[in-house]
Amino acid sequence: MEAGPVSIGELKKTPMRRAACGRTLAAALCLGFAAAGVVHADEITVPEPDGYRTDAYRKPVPKTLTGARVIGADEAETLLKSGSAVFLDVYPRAPKPANLPAGTVWRDPTHMTIEGAHWLPNVGYGVLSPAFETYFKSRLARLTGDNPARPVVFFCLKDCWMSWNAGKRALSWGYTNVIWFADGTDAWQQAGFDLVKATPEP
Repeated sequence: MEAGPVSIGELKKTPMRRAACGRTLAAALCLGFAAAGVVHADEITVPEPDGYRTDAYRKPVPKTLTGARVIGADEAETLLKSGSAVFLDVYPRAPKPANLPAGTVWRDPTHMTIEGAHWLPNVGYGVLSPAFETYFKSRLARLTGDNPARPVVFFCLKDCWMSWNAGKRALSWGYTNVIWFADGTDAWQQAGFDLVKATPEP
C-alpha cells in the first residue's frame, strides 16, 4: 500500500451544494456572475497526467483515459446484461483503526456495488505495494480467463481517480479492451439501478 492512503470519508464526500441566490440585490449579482460565465465543476477540463494519480483521489477526473473507452450507466447496464464484460469495483477498503481498545470487535463498513461486479479493494492507488500489485494482476488474469482482450469495466464513484488509475494500470499490462465507467455507482444509482452488498474478491 502506498504511504498516506486517502480516507474512506474523503472518497464519500460529495460536491457542496451551491448556495441559492436570494430575491434581493444578491439575486441580481448571482445572475450576473452566471452570465459572466462561471465554470461549473462538470465543465472543468482535467488533463490526463502522464503517470498515475497519487493523492487527492476524490477530485474531478479527466473525461478520457487514453487507450480505453469511457461509458455511462446505460451502456454499463447493456454490457452487464450481455455478460461479455468483467466489472471491477476498485473502491478502497477501510483500514482497521490502530490502537482499538482491547476486546473491540472491528467490522468492515458496508460497501455497496453493482450486482455481478467483483470488488478489488485498494488496487486503484497510484502506488501499489508488491503485495497489492500481485493481488491485482492475479485476480485480473483469473477473472478474465487469462484473456487480455476480454472487456473489463473499471469503476468506483463519480470523480474518483482510483478507477482511472486501475484502468490505466491494466492497459500497461497489455489488456486491450479496457472500459472506464467514470461515474461509477453514483451514476448507476442515479439511473435507477440497484446496488448490492459487496464482498472483497479473495
